[in-house]
Amino acid sequence: MGAGHAHVLYRDTPSRVHRLAPEVKIAAMVLFTIAVVATPREAFWAFGGYALLVAVVAALARVGPRWLLLRATIEVPFVLFAVALPFLGAGPRTEFVGLSLSVDGLHGAWNIVAKGTLGVLASLLLAATTTTRDLIVGLDRLRCPQIITQIATFMLRYLDVLVGEARRMRVARISRGDDPRFLWQLRGFAAGVGALFLRAFERGERVYLAMLSRGYTGRMPAVWQGAGAATAGQWVAAATVPLAAVTIAATAVVLT
Repeated sequence: MGAGHAHVLYRDTPSRVHRLAPEVKIAAMVLFTIAVVATPREAFWAFGGYALLVAVVAALARVGPRWLLLRATIEVPFVLFAVALPFLGAGPRTEFVGLSLSVDGLHGAWNIVAKGTLGVLASLLLAATTTTRDLIVGLDRLRCPQIITQIATFMLRYLDVLVGEARRMRVARISRGDDPRFLWQLRGFAAGVGALFLRAFERGERVYLAMLSRGYTGRMPAVWQGAGAATAGQWVAAATVPLAAVTIAATAVVLT
């Protein structure tokens, strides 16, 4: 995986968060998300505390709110589903501007929107401050199952290759007068997808056998394992956010 395979969400901005080792950022994001999910939905103040933590990390990472909000629109389908819950939910109902809304549905909608938004924002901050290579290295250092890191590594490394292959196949098909855009032309498109799958499978098998012949054992190279590994100070610094989130969650559980 070369340096040129940086994902579109990564922001190359020098900051304290960028300089942290990837494994501590991944662990912090996962623990923060677990704390958010474990928080009772009735503890509205707790979600304000989580939002404040996200804002502090975004400021330290030099990631603007506009950038975060624009990319957080990926959760719009879930928001639309949440909007329907107050109308479809059962149980006690309340009146609001002439509408009869389910109380349980309102709580459920708030639960989905609040926790989903915080999880998306935390994931975006991780992606904005960590390259794809560092994400894979961090997962490997955290002893993530080898099969997952292998699949992710090959996918990220050869995604551009497959996209280029698909583009060339489409150009070749169009140059021969076949441009499937309608339902009755779906057969040509399906044939192209099948051919691309076979080419990708054969290419992956050749690459994997070539790597085995060069001593590949299924794990990242040792130089990746050691260079830039997290220090004790980095673990302590990164632990402040999840510890604060766990404290908020525990307080919310006790008070609710």
